[in-house]
Amino acid sequence: MRYIVKDVDAAVSFYIEHLSFETVMQAGSAFAMIAKEDLTLWIAGPKAVASRPMPGGNVPEPGGWNWFVLEVDDIEAVVASMKQAGVNLWNDIVSGVGGKQILAEDPSGNATELFQAT
Repeated sequence: MRYIVKDVDAAVSFYIEHLSFETVMQAGSAFAMIAKEDLTLWIAGPKAVASRPMPGGNVPEPGGWNWFVLEVDDIEAVVASMKQAGVNLWNDIVSGVGGKQILAEDPSGNATELFQAT
């Protein structure tokens, strides 16, 4: 999974502080790899090769409607901690088939779904 971000350091800090990822490697402000269990997230900043314009002119940008799902044990506690830290949440916790979920936004506008099975 790769996210394009505005600021690699801010993104790495967000995922480590709020979602318990660990740094695998970081190449300055251009690129980082972080991991949690069997998920590795590649974080590409504006100076990364992955952020270069495509031949047709499209430019990769942060944000959008693609995200990954991260299972948590206590969604209310995670959300309370994020709210206290000023993290932007796209919605309130909602219940659906199999559990509760909410979308949290990283500093570049990329979403992560937090999910707690019921």
